[in-house]
Amino acid sequence: MAPRRGGSSLQAVTAMRMPEYVPDPADDQRGWGGHAVFGAATAAVVLGVTLMFGAGGGADASVGPPPQPAGTDRTDQDAGTEGAVVEPLPPAVPTWVSVPSIGVDAPLAPVGLDAEGWVESPPEDIPGLAGWYDGATAPGADGTAVIVGHVDNAAGPAVFYGLGAVQAGDRIEVVREDGRAAGFTVYDVAVYDKADLPAHVYRSTGQAELRLITCGGAYEEGSGYAGNIVVFARLTDVR
Repeated sequence: MAPRRGGSSLQAVTAMRMPEYVPDPADDQRGWGGHAVFGAATAAVVLGVTLMFGAGGGADASVGPPPQPAGTDRTDQDAGTEGAVVEPLPPAVPTWVSVPSIGVDAPLAPVGLDAEGWVESPPEDIPGLAGWYDGATAPGADGTAVIVGHVDNAAGPAVFYGLGAVQAGDRIEVVREDGRAAGFTVYDVAVYDKADLPAHVYRSTGQAELRLITCGGAYEEGSGYAGNIVVFARLTDVR
């Protein structure tokens, strides 16, 4: 969140772990326990958001906390199994993401895995940059694409600071290197405890979907945010 407690700056760091995954029908019924699916890939994701005190202070104390979704810690989230409104596109690298309802218009950088198997986050010193996880599907292609971004950095609010204010029906657009723009319509927004992220967040729904993710939930001095905000959207138009 914004650096506003005791004059100290806060620095947000996003990390996702990718252990091996063995499909299990029970995944549909359990909370997050280390199993989730990106599209048809046999990979798993644990998304953890850790905040630490950054160097320096003096940030604008008038900036309030980031908005949060109305619902919290939901584990019965519908993964969106209705038929796709439009046919998925062939894969192509995404370059830009826009969320007009919250004023986001940001370049995308591909993020992969580091030497320890953690998904790299966008550079923390570029607050307006978001990251597309290139180990999952491309936005607009068949499967579930994932875009992550910081809620804040050492200087204040970052690219996904307002993500909790997104509502069902809002539009997200992702521009791709092939010149196409994939339009997604939000169908739900939720915040989950980062230790209990449910499997359906990442699982393929049989159509082209998108997840936008940042940290959120309750904030506690010294330990940071307790959860992750997840925006669920499906492909509804292409131009």
